[in-house]
Amino acid sequence: MLTAVEDGPAIVACNTCRHSGDAREDEAGQRGGQRMVEALRHAQASDPRYTGIAVQEMPCLFACTEFCTVHLRAPDKVGYVLGRFVPGEEAATALLDYAVHYAASEHGRVPFKDWPQGVKGHFITRTPPPGFVAQ
Repeated sequence: MLTAVEDGPAIVACNTCRHSGDAREDEAGQRGGQRMVEALRHAQASDPRYTGIAVQEMPCLFACTEFCTVHLRAPDKVGYVLGRFVPGEEAATALLDYAVHYAASEHGRVPFKDWPQGVKGHFITRTPPPGFVAQ
C-alpha cells in the first residue's frame, strides 16, 4: 500500500483529483490531478531552480471538495495541503516557486512577502512533522 520515495522537499500531487469544483474531467477526459502532475513535471524540467524539489504523485489525498490538491512536505518541516487550483503551467510554477522558498526555510514557514500570488488563498491545512507541533 505504501511506496518508498526519497525523503526530501516534495510536492505530492493527487493524480485523481477533480478538474474543478463542478467537473471531474476536462473536455479531453483527463482528470485535473493528472494534468497538474504533468504541469508540475514540465515546469520542473524547464527551470534548474526546481531541481531540489521532487514531484511525486499518488491517488487521492482525501480533499475531494477542494479539487486539484497537493501536499507540500519536507523532513522536520511543517507540511501544507493546498488546493482549488486550475491545473496548468501557472499553478505549477507558483507551487514550485513557493516550494523553493519552503525548502530553504528552517521549519517550513515562508514569509508572506515571498509567497507567489498563485498560492495565496489556496492553503487548506498545515500539518506538523512527526514528533512536533507548530506554534
